[in-house]
Amino acid sequence: MKEQEIKKAVRKGYANIVKQSPSCCGPKSLPSRSCCSTDAKSQAIGYSPEDLKSVPEGANLGLGCGNPVALASLEKGETVLDLGAGSGFDCFLAANKVGKTGKVIGVDMTSEMVGQARENARKGDYKNVEFHLGEIENLPVADSFVDVIISNCVINLSSDKSRVFQEAYRVLKPGGRLMVSDMVLLKELPESVKNSVEAYVGCIAGASKKNDYLKMIEDAGFKNVEAVNESELRGVKELGLPIFSIKVRAVKP
Repeated sequence: MKEQEIKKAVRKGYANIVKQSPSCCGPKSLPSRSCCSTDAKSQAIGYSPEDLKSVPEGANLGLGCGNPVALASLEKGETVLDLGAGSGFDCFLAANKVGKTGKVIGVDMTSEMVGQARENARKGDYKNVEFHLGEIENLPVADSFVDVIISNCVINLSSDKSRVFQEAYRVLKPGGRLMVSDMVLLKELPESVKNSVEAYVGCIAGASKKNDYLKMIEDAGFKNVEAVNESELRGVKELGLPIFSIKVRAVKP
């Protein structure tokens, strides 16, 4: 599929997720997005019960593949940027970590997600969080502005991941940290999966091979690029697809 077709399909898919009931994580035919207990799924990928209780109702749609906030070791007063913030789940967790003196910025290309995230922020009275409509390949953020970038199962949706990491490098301050959870491949996917619109929305068809993914981060200028954890996700494993979740951290020198 062409880049614009992919973006249109992803926008439509995630707009539909916002409209679904809170108990449903996404298209039923994709186990990684199947109707399930959202809290149970979130705990299985690294979130604590306390995390789940600390955010506004409706913020957790069960769309992640890891917990980048835990990986980031956030400190009071830091400025955090979430690439593909969705309805704001990780942003609110980050906001709790950085406190009133810190700031969290969420960027998402789906207007319905941004609208939901802003409403969640209002309900939770989060004064240190803001959400912007935008593409992660062209971030609406100034150069060297943020201390930490997080992202959760979103960069794989981009057809230009190299550009995403270049933008991440641009907006990070020197010494800034990149902490992402994402999906990567062990080997090439079958053509039927590669060309599936639903598989793109389900964070499968757009995934890159692990080594290619890490090299794109290094090529953007990051140092100390490290895959700190790898795991198979329930549902994807049963399909027999060569894809797994990875947590990566890196530093802008």
